[in-house]
Amino acid sequence: MKIAFLGTGAAEGVPAMFCRCQFCTKLRKGGDAEFRTRSQVLIDGKLSIDFPPEAYSHSLRYGVDLSELEYLLVTHSHMDHFYAHDFILRGYKYAVTGGKNLAVFGNAEVKKVYDECTRREMRAEVAVGINFYTVRTFENLRAGGYRVLTLPAVHGTEEEALLYYVENDGKGYLHLCDTGALSDRAINFLKDNNAHAHLITFDCTFLNSIPKAGTRHMCIADNMEIKKRLDAAGVSDANTKCVITHFSHNSQPSREKLADMEKKYPIIAAYDGMTLEI
Repeated sequence: MKIAFLGTGAAEGVPAMFCRCQFCTKLRKGGDAEFRTRSQVLIDGKLSIDFPPEAYSHSLRYGVDLSELEYLLVTHSHMDHFYAHDFILRGYKYAVTGGKNLAVFGNAEVKKVYDECTRREMRAEVAVGINFYTVRTFENLRAGGYRVLTLPAVHGTEEEALLYYVENDGKGYLHLCDTGALSDRAINFLKDNNAHAHLITFDCTFLNSIPKAGTRHMCIADNMEIKKRLDAAGVSDANTKCVITHFSHNSQPSREKLADMEKKYPIIAAYDGMTLEI
């Protein structure tokens, strides 16, 4: 499996869109090497986890052919993870897609957002090429050749936000982004379904700061605790690659700071455009 981290920033991006803090101001003057767009992970060029407003710019910058996208797993309905307006452009006079359909998986609120964002401009001939599947937590799904397990994210009470485990050809990828700590039930579900993660992506919005109790995001200490619990359950092991991402500008995620964290913890700090294989 080829895992591409196309965007590694939190909702506001890095530097933050409307921010004039010292850190963001410095980054703007230093060039785009430190820039972080909104979160998107692409697997094998055809399965995307989330679809942010930057999906188009990601395709240009990293040579991604979005017409090859066959499966989209949406974690939740927030705009930085699901920018549904763009799907009206998937056909008609806007695009020749080669006849491939797109399967979108998301919760009931994601479906509402999709319907609202596309109802004004979606042409009938475009709509038939997109199949939406409403899913819930603790499901065992198929997306073509991929096995997909759905887990509950700790990310507010407004909707049933999701996390995903994706497996193909004996390789497993666990996506723990935009969430607080993983529940015991979720870990047991992975164990009971014989999941084994060769790579785990952790939400590390707060980096090495300690978040408040009950938060919807994590820090590095949370990540390491979850890794221990996953190891104990046999879902991961010492050979599992651990990637941190979804950084907020408030944590000042400079390349230098993240390089120091890589020396202190058994992690890989993601950057926009980073690609790993498992």
